Amino acid sequence: MWKIGINPPKDEPILADQPPDRCCVSVQDPPEVDGGDENPERGNWTNKTEYMLSLTGYAIGLGNIWRFPYLAYKHGGGAFVIAYLIMLALFGIPLYFLESAIGQFSSQGPVNVWRAVPLLQGVGVGTIFLTSLIAIYYNVIVSYGLFYLFASFQSPLPWYTCQSWGDNNCSDTPLVYCNSSGALVANWTLDNTTCASSDKIKLRAQIPSEQYWDHVALQRSGSIEETGPIVWHLALCLLLTSILVAAALIKGIKSSGKVMYFTSVFPYVVLVILLIRGATLEGARDGIDFYIGAQSNLTKLTEAEVWKDAATQTAFSLAIACGGLVTLASYGKFHNNMFIDSVAICIINHATSILAGFAIFSILGHMSYIYQIPIGEVVKDGFGLAFIVYAEALTKLPISTLWSILFFFMIFVIGLDSQFTNFEVISTCIADAFPKSKRAYISTGCSCICFLLGLPLVTKAGIYWLTLMDACVGTWLLIVLALMEIIGFCYIYGINRLIEDIEMMVGKKSFWFWLWWRACWSVISPCILLAILVWSLQSLTLPNYGGGKLPAWAEVLGWCIVALPLIWIPIIAVYKLGRAEGNLWKRLKSLCASSKEWHPFLDIHRGERYSEERCQKRKQKAVDPEQMSMPVFTGL
Repeated sequence: MWKIGINPPKDEPILADQPPDRCCVSVQDPPEVDGGDENPERGNWTNKTEYMLSLTGYAIGLGNIWRFPYLAYKHGGGAFVIAYLIMLALFGIPLYFLESAIGQFSSQGPVNVWRAVPLLQGVGVGTIFLTSLIAIYYNVIVSYGLFYLFASFQSPLPWYTCQSWGDNNCSDTPLVYCNSSGALVANWTLDNTTCASSDKIKLRAQIPSEQYWDHVALQRSGSIEETGPIVWHLALCLLLTSILVAAALIKGIKSSGKVMYFTSVFPYVVLVILLIRGATLEGARDGIDFYIGAQSNLTKLTEAEVWKDAATQTAFSLAIACGGLVTLASYGKFHNNMFIDSVAICIINHATSILAGFAIFSILGHMSYIYQIPIGEVVKDGFGLAFIVYAEALTKLPISTLWSILFFFMIFVIGLDSQFTNFEVISTCIADAFPKSKRAYISTGCSCICFLLGLPLVTKAGIYWLTLMDACVGTWLLIVLALMEIIGFCYIYGINRLIEDIEMMVGKKSFWFWLWWRACWSVISPCILLAILVWSLQSLTLPNYGGGKLPAWAEVLGWCIVALPLIWIPIIAVYKLGRAEGNLWKRLKSLCASSKEWHPFLDIHRGERYSEERCQKRKQKAVDPEQMSMPVFTGL
C-alpha cells in the first residue's frame, strides 16, 4: 500500500483534468454561489470578519477575567506572565493550528474529522459529551452574571451594606471582641468598660457582598446533600440565557456571526473603561505593582507548579480539545489561511488575559488601600473574585451603579460568546449526522435540553454541583483528549500527510517553515501535555465548595462524570474492530488508515490526491492480503 500524498505508481492513471502534483489544485477559491457560500450544502461564514470575531469570542472566556489574574497573583505576577507566554508558543499555538487545519480541510465537525483515523472516532464522540457537560454548567454561570446585572439597577447597590438578609457575622470591617474574664464581650465599648490591648480579639467578618452571594443570589444550603428547592430567580435567568442562545443560533453561523459584532467587541470597551477608571484610584499603583511590577517574584520560574499552571491555563483559555475550534473552522472557506488566523487569535487571547489583569488589580489595589489589608487577603479564586471581591470593590467607586452594570454586563456577554460556540459544536455534529434537519429545530432542542439539565444546578445546593462538575470536566480531561488528537493525526495519520493536506489549502511552504511545527507536533507539545497529565493525576482531588470533604456518593458520581467522555474511546474502538473484516492485525490496519469519506468536502478541492478513482484503489489495496506488509505508523 503506497503512502497517501505522494505521486502514484506509474501503472495508476492520472485524471486528465487534474494536475499531477501532490497538491493537485491551485490555491484559489471556486466561484461563489448561493449568496456567497462556496459550500451551499453546509454553509460558510458570511465574511472573514465574522469568523475572526467568533474565534475571538470563543477564546475570550470568563477564565480570562477571574482565573488568570488569580494565577498571576499566586505565582509571582510577572513570572507567571513569562511562563504563560512561553507555553503559548510551545503548545498553545501548535495545537490551535492543528485543530483549525483539520476542521477547515474536511468541513466537518469534531466527530466526522476522525474519518482520518476511524479507530479513534471515540475521541470525537467524547469531545461532544465533554462540550455538552461544559454547556450545562457554563449556562448556569452565565445566569449568575445576568442576575447580578439585574440586581445592579439599584442605588445604592443591594450588597453595599448588610441588610435583613445578613447575619451577626456580616460586617465590612473586622469584628473586635474583648476577652473579659474568659468571656467574649461584643459591646464592651457600650458597657463603659475598658479593654486592654492584649484582651482584644479580631475575628474575620463576612463582607456584605459575600453574604449577599450566599444568602440572596445562591440561597446556599449547608452541603451538597441538602438539595432544597429551586432558586427561582436563578432559574428564570437560566431560562432567559437559554432563549438568547437559541435565538442567536437559530440559523447557525449565519445568525450567530451577526451577534458577534457586538458580543466580541463590547467586553474590550468595558475592560478599557474599567482600566482607565481603576488607574485613577488611590492604591491602584500598589495593585499593579503586585500584579506585574516591582513586587513580581521571578524566582517563581524555578518552580514546576508555575509552568504546570501556565500550560493548563493556556489549554483551558484557548479551549483546546473542546471541539469548538474544529467546528468554527469547518465553516471556513477551503483556501483560508488558518495559520495566520491561529497565531492572531492566540496572541489576542493571551493579551486580553494580561489586559484584564491590569483592570482587575488596579481595583483590588484600591480595595486594599481602603481596608488597609494586604492585597493577598483581598484576592480570591473563581466565583469569589467576580461575584464577591469585585462586587464589593464596585461599591467603593463613585457612581457605583454604573460601574456595576458595565462590569456584570461584560461578564454576561463574555459568557454568552463562549456558550454560542459550545452549542454550535453540538448542533454541528447533529447537522452533520442528519443533513436534512433544520438548524432552527436543532438549536431550540439543544437549548431546551440544556436548560432542563441545568435546573439541578440552580437549587440551593446548586453551587456544590457546579463546583463538582467544573472540577471533573474542566481539568485533565482536556489534556487527555488533546494527547489523543496528537497521537491520531500526527503519529497514526502522519505529519507528512497532515502537512500535505494543509498545503492543499494554503499553498506550498518551505522546509524551514514546517521544521518548527514538526518539532512541536511530534515532540514538544505531547511531552508538555504528558507532563501536565501526570502532575494533575498525582495531585487530583475533587473539591467541595466552601471546603470540607465530599460525601462518598458525590465522589463516585464525580468520577462517573470524568469517565463519561473517555469511555467512548475504547467502546467505539472495540465496536469498529468487531465489525471490520480479516484477522486482528488486518482490522487494526484498516481502521488506522483514513476512510474513503476523508477528503475535502467539495469535489473541486479534492484534486488528484483525493479523487474517487484513487480512493477506490486505495480501499481495494487495504483489504488485499498481499498489500498489508507496510507498517501503520508511516506518517513520520
